[in-house]
Amino acid sequence: MTPATDPPLVCLRAIRVQRGQAVILRSIDWTIRRGEHWAVMGPNGCGKTSLLRVLTGYLTPSSGSVATLPERGLDEEGWFDLRKHIGWVSANLAARIEDNQTALEIVVSGPQGMVNHWGKLSPAEIQRAERMLRRVRALPLRARPWGEFSQGERQRILIGRALMSQLKLLVLDEPCAGLDPVAREHFLTFLDALARKPKSPGIILVTHHVEEITPAFSHVLLLHKGRSVACGERKRTLTESALGATFGAPVRLTKSASGRLRLEVTGEGGGKVF
Repeated sequence: MTPATDPPLVCLRAIRVQRGQAVILRSIDWTIRRGEHWAVMGPNGCGKTSLLRVLTGYLTPSSGSVATLPERGLDEEGWFDLRKHIGWVSANLAARIEDNQTALEIVVSGPQGMVNHWGKLSPAEIQRAERMLRRVRALPLRARPWGEFSQGERQRILIGRALMSQLKLLVLDEPCAGLDPVAREHFLTFLDALARKPKSPGIILVTHHVEEITPAFSHVLLLHKGRSVACGERKRTLTESALGATFGAPVRLTKSASGRLRLEVTGEGGGKVF
């Protein structure tokens, strides 16, 4: 892990987002350093998406300070450059890709800042895209169209697209949504392996389920009604008391032999597993 004395990738201080009378985020502090992989958890409406939009410069906070990739200034041009180094994989992005786009074309479009690629691919583009598809275990899909891919295949291709840029951070917004249990396990195995690679960017995983937080994720941020319940190293933050406060119910955590956690609600509505 990178020493704490190194400049952080992200440093958010006292972030507040208010729209009219509604306060979406309250006094959020969040620092991400090189070598850290974060899981972000919280119920629907807790402010997760707003916080990520602040981090990437798509939402200006009502108050507080934002320092992201400190070597770059954050004027309008600086934000444009910054976004080349932060990949964001979400359902919104997936919905904008046209069904006839091949895996090669989708991956090539990443550094260009486009969603869909038009025109002939150069030999150099093809070679680089094939290397990336191999890295994300999707090379056999290179000539197939988007409309034929499963949800798990789509997620790997979108991650490949993001990694084509010189990323410092990769944000995965609920990447397991819509996956069946087998496909989810395959994807999580892939994601854990990706996070462990020496040249992997910092990964931010947004999820509702503790069992999706694989051992490679070192840090956790828990949100409830726009506030930070816990933020820091996984062993200190991913606890029964913190998760109970996050989701508003008493919970019990168990751990499998592989190090994966399982959460069960123990109060009213008990027996529900996250």
